[in-house]
Amino acid sequence: METKSARVDRTIREWISTGKYPPGSKLPSERKLIEDLEIGRTQLRVVLGRLALEGVVEVHGRSSYRVPGHAVSVETPTGLEPWQIHGERILYDNRWVKLGLVDVEPPGVERFEHHVVRLHHVAIAAVLDDQDRVLMLWRYRFVPDSFGWELPGGIVDEDEDPAAAAAREVEEETGWRPDDLKHVVTYQPMVGMVDSPHEIYVGRGAKHVGDPTDLEEAGQVAWVPLADIPGLMARGDLMGSGTLVALLHVLASRASGKSPTTAV
Repeated sequence: METKSARVDRTIREWISTGKYPPGSKLPSERKLIEDLEIGRTQLRVVLGRLALEGVVEVHGRSSYRVPGHAVSVETPTGLEPWQIHGERILYDNRWVKLGLVDVEPPGVERFEHHVVRLHHVAIAAVLDDQDRVLMLWRYRFVPDSFGWELPGGIVDEDEDPAAAAAREVEEETGWRPDDLKHVVTYQPMVGMVDSPHEIYVGRGAKHVGDPTDLEEAGQVAWVPLADIPGLMARGDLMGSGTLVALLHVLASRASGKSPTTAV
């Protein structure tokens, strides 16, 4: 049976994950939370304290709590017009890649055809342990003809949840099953010409369940100290934008004292 503290913990996490309280917003007062969640003040503060340690909420003042968010001073520009898209013709299409010519018209410029490469939706995971190490693969990539360190990750299958895909890829490629993964950012690696959404997840803890099952993708599996990441980056041993984005997020979070599982 779920305890009262566990129920309140789960409820607050759901409020945040579903957007009821978006990044930067303030949670209700303790008195309101006590009434709405039917929990005592001491129990509530224990739950909120644990959530604060995990970076799920932030403490502001004596008893004020907010959802972590990044304040910015730059206002969103207005008054700019988007490009007009008049159509697309496909030049090449298979299960891995689609190449098209898109008929576009930028503001004040004559229409022209722009090449667009459409690739798959990708999920990548940085899994950390309690010794400040990250789970990585030393792999060979034939396109640049080089070896390098990468985070586990891969294609999100049709109708698959990206978080589930990230966890699946970690287990298939490394033999470790992550305890939990949190989404931190979605980005496009080559936004000018390539459409391939990359989703970055970060988590702490994993259980070893066996050998890697994806032999084509597997490499040498290792827990790499986070302290080594800047040196590996300078040496050119980190491959792939997903690996770099995820690890830079982790390092920036540590430097600012925030949890690496907190979204940007």
